[in-house]
This record gives sequence, structure tokens and C-alpha cells, in this order.
Amino acid sequence: QVQLVESGGGLVQPGGSLRLSCAASRSIFSIYAMGWYRQVPGKQRELVAEIASGSNTNYADSVKGRFTISRDNAKNTVYLQMNSLKPEDTAVYYCHAVYSSASWWGRGTQVTVSS
Repeated sequence: QVQLVESGGGLVQPGGSLRLSCAASRSIFSIYAMGWYRQVPGKQRELVAEIASGSNTNYADSVKGRFTISRDNAKNTVYLQMNSLKPEDTAVYYCHAVYSSASWWGRGTQVTVSS
């Protein structure tokens, strides 16, 4: 069992930056991939970015060049640096971990981009 706790969300103006953190309850070194998803009311949860244990990354087209995912295995933490934020980035952001056939979700952190 893996527990994931997100932090770092909040209210930011358009063009601003936020860094989300996801702390895992156990070592993430052997976990195949960790990622960030987001969801707005009435829409499906969508992939934002993911990072494999070998540090290969994958991004949604809508965030390429603005968001950066990284991991610190020593701290069991995954980060999402979000720059040049837009109102359409407003959503609840969820941390996700995958290992073999199992996966886990955090409870989410709200990001609101508004002037």
C-alpha cells in the first residue's frame, strides 16, 4: 500500500508559477511511474505529466514547455513545477503512482488560476 499526499496548490494569477509536491509513504525507487493528473467538474481526469523510474518523462500537449515533472527518490517525492499558468489550468491536481498491476491516487490539491 502506498499513500500519496499532495501539497502546493493555491490561487495564482495568470502568468504565475506554482510547484506541487507529492510525498509517498514508501520508497518510490522501484515504482514504475509517477504522475500528475487533473480534473475539473464535469470532465474526465486527464494526464498532465508522468515520470518513469528511469526518469523518462511524458507531458500533455497543453502543458509542454510550461510544466516540468521531476522526482527525488531520496525524499520519496515527485514535483510538478508549473510556469506561465493559464486560467484553463484551473483544476484539482492528483498524484498517481503505478507499480506492476497496482496503482494509487492522492486526494488532490486545488489549483486556481485567476486574476
